[in-house]
Amino acid sequence: MPESKRRANPRVIVTRELTDAVMTRLEQLFDTINNRGDAPMDRTALAAAMATCDVLVPTVTDHIDAELIAGAGERLKLIANFGAGVDHIDLAAARARDIIVTNTPGVLTQDTADMTMALILSVPRRLAEGEKLMRSGRWNGWSPGGMLGHRIGGKKLGIVGMGRIGQAVALRARAFGLSIHYHNRHRLPEVIEAPLGATWHDDLDAMLREVDIVSINAPHTPQTEHLIDARRLALLGRHVYLINTSRGDVVEEAALIDALEQGQLAGAGLDVYEHEPAVDARLLALPNVVLLPHMGSATFEGRQATGEKVIANIRTWADGHRPPDQVLEGWI
Repeated sequence: MPESKRRANPRVIVTRELTDAVMTRLEQLFDTINNRGDAPMDRTALAAAMATCDVLVPTVTDHIDAELIAGAGERLKLIANFGAGVDHIDLAAARARDIIVTNTPGVLTQDTADMTMALILSVPRRLAEGEKLMRSGRWNGWSPGGMLGHRIGGKKLGIVGMGRIGQAVALRARAFGLSIHYHNRHRLPEVIEAPLGATWHDDLDAMLREVDIVSINAPHTPQTEHLIDARRLALLGRHVYLINTSRGDVVEEAALIDALEQGQLAGAGLDVYEHEPAVDARLLALPNVVLLPHMGSATFEGRQATGEKVIANIRTWADGHRPPDQVLEGWI
């Protein structure tokens, strides 16, 4: 980008409260307005922000659709998303307005994989049920038949989406004695498959029929919307556990609840929901479901690293260069 394209002190509007260090640095580097109250902007506030800023820094809770982008001011040239997923941003509409969209890939991989592995352990071993029993005051001590669950060693883990996070989950699961199966649009190179002992299934249905635990690690796109629907849930055995730390929309939630209520699945571990922050009351009532408040990436280190990537993307763009994490067409 030529020298004339450099932007002097761009106005940056941040839609949610970030870490203090990141917000302070943004204010030092740019003409920044931070949302220090941490209340999500409503649609009117988002529209007002997009009408007056050069750079918008949204999060997953901000739905930047085509109508909002069409109404944005001519100044808006960069949407520097705080997070890796960009399914809440209409990328086609942004491209039509020559607005660059960036994300923050890679920095939350280990955190999300840790949480996925925690759920893989927690649901079959009934950790949440045991913790509730202890707090209830009804525990009468150890017994041979008390709180029996299932071991995970020797079981088959089916990973749906073998990107960075899927591979990190596989690495952890391998250490716990699970055999790794995965479905991806494309098979991974042998140099990645071999250390994980991973088996690729080009047919998702066939993999679902074979595994004991399913981990959803695919991004939410039009192609993955309800990828795990009622038909595919019916392919799973009654002994199977389903784990989702990706996006709620990848699983048809109503069908999942029906399957759990009818005993067609052994249980589920969920960190994301189709209509979050709303959570179906039927999920809350199921004892064999572990529910987390979308906290898979919630570490101090991860939030800081995400903010640093946002800053790097804005600085590179402001200096007249292509941002390192620009989301390109066909990004998934």
